Amino acid sequence: MAMMDEPLYPIAILIDELKNEDIQLRLNSIRRLSTIARALGEERTRKELIPFLSENNDDEDEVLLAMAEELGVFIPYVGGVEHAHVLLPPLETLCTVEETCVRDKAVESLCRIGAQMKESDIVDYFIPVVKRLAAGEWFTARVSSCGIFHIAYPSAHDQLKAELRTIYGQLCQDDMPMVRRAAASSLGKFAATVEQSYLKTEIMSIFDDLTQDDQDSVRLLAVEGCAALGKLLEPQDCVGHILPVIVNFSQDKSWRVRYMVANQLYELCEAVGPEYSRENLVPAYVRLLRDNEAEVRIAAAGKVTKFCRILSPQLAIQHILPCVKELSSDSSQHVRSALASVIMGMAPVLGKDATIEQLLPIFLSLLKDEFPDVRLNIISKLDQVNQVIGIDLLSQSLLPAIVELAEDRHWRVRLAIIEYIPLLASQLGVGFFDDKLGALCMQWLEDKVFSIRDAAANNLKRLAEEFGPEWAMEHIIPQVLEKINNPHYLYRMTILQAISLLAPVMGAEITCQKLLPVVINSSKDRVPNIKFNVAKVLQALIPILDQSVVEKTVKPCFVELSEDPDVDVRYYANQALQACDQIMMSS
Repeated sequence: MAMMDEPLYPIAILIDELKNEDIQLRLNSIRRLSTIARALGEERTRKELIPFLSENNDDEDEVLLAMAEELGVFIPYVGGVEHAHVLLPPLETLCTVEETCVRDKAVESLCRIGAQMKESDIVDYFIPVVKRLAAGEWFTARVSSCGIFHIAYPSAHDQLKAELRTIYGQLCQDDMPMVRRAAASSLGKFAATVEQSYLKTEIMSIFDDLTQDDQDSVRLLAVEGCAALGKLLEPQDCVGHILPVIVNFSQDKSWRVRYMVANQLYELCEAVGPEYSRENLVPAYVRLLRDNEAEVRIAAAGKVTKFCRILSPQLAIQHILPCVKELSSDSSQHVRSALASVIMGMAPVLGKDATIEQLLPIFLSLLKDEFPDVRLNIISKLDQVNQVIGIDLLSQSLLPAIVELAEDRHWRVRLAIIEYIPLLASQLGVGFFDDKLGALCMQWLEDKVFSIRDAAANNLKRLAEEFGPEWAMEHIIPQVLEKINNPHYLYRMTILQAISLLAPVMGAEITCQKLLPVVINSSKDRVPNIKFNVAKVLQALIPILDQSVVEKTVKPCFVELSEDPDVDVRYYANQALQACDQIMMSS
């Protein structure tokens, strides 16, 4: 009897837990559906579990979301693809609930199941679901239906296809804006499955209606459809149908639609091709760059380099550059920041002469902008300009501004400069670097912000790698070692970190002669933090040093630190001793 009851037990637990007041228990049981289905077997899952889930009227969105997700991967548990249709009823119910994320997940699962179903099953089971949802009394069902047409359409016969196109056209003219929004959003996916002959007639007619919708939220989704449809149409049809729509949208009364055009413009240009973009879309783009809404200008400014790449340098200088000059002194800091993040990429497009004459003054004004993000965005892309105008001009025009930014009051700006220094150093060469930037690199080791000190130590290591140990021995090591006597222990810790980073670059001899004595000496520091950092640094130096040096100098230091009154110092010293012994044994 016990054996007979065994298969019933999991479903009993599930039913009990699904009806439990505790949401967590209900959630757990939904997430264990696959385990329960395996225990029940395929037939009982189809006949008992799925009908039970179809009737489950849980009102907690979290439980419904989990169920929608689980059902999407449930085909193996109901007996494979030939039985996949049994999963459609519970998902159809979930497609009608009020919570958007549950509906979206149910649509996603329906698409996943539909993509695996046989053509005959799609016609017999899936398409009726699409039709029922599209005719649903509640707008939620009609919204969900829009997302599954592209799965149903390819498997339908001609008469059914015509019916599906008609139904989709009706959804695009639905009384509820939410339904029209969903239809506009999914139009690209549906259009990709429709035959070319109907694409030009019926689908373009639907699209034209959406572009003239009185709700801006529908029109802005139609903008996204422009790029998707443009890629499906022949070039001449694209120019005839899509171009006028884009130009109209760029003058739309709603700033949100204009913002969408500005954001999507490069993709739209790709759809209509560069030739027509130059003729027709340049005026539209110039309008967007001069839009009276800051959000639209931000989106347009962020695409300026990409757009210029489509144009010839002459067109870019003639039409786009005047707008760029205006944007560089825009009243909105976010517009200037968006421009600064891409403007450097214009240098290769415009060429050397135009960059020197036209762009350099704009770079300089943005480098001196009061808003730190604008300055940061310019600094991080300087190498793009260097490739075009050469280092001499860069150093004359931009270097004074960079030196000024090295002492900027915003630490993130200083950090960006530090990270850029090795690249700058490699481009400027040793002589120039020593004159202009050497002192700055030392100054940062004593910055008030830890991230700057940390970056400064890493910066010294990268410079030593760039210019070689001999240069570092002359220009870095003496100045770094001087700072070990700084009265503030945090600065002394930075020097210890710098030593541990520089040692592998400098090699065993210099480390042993110059760096090791300073570290050993610091083990007698009065601050425990310094002492346990000494233990860490010495541990890092062991692989570089000779065994005899480790035995005579390093190990006695560890032993001394392992008897320190401070518990942390003892801990790190003992760890270092163990590591030291392991390394000695292995070598």
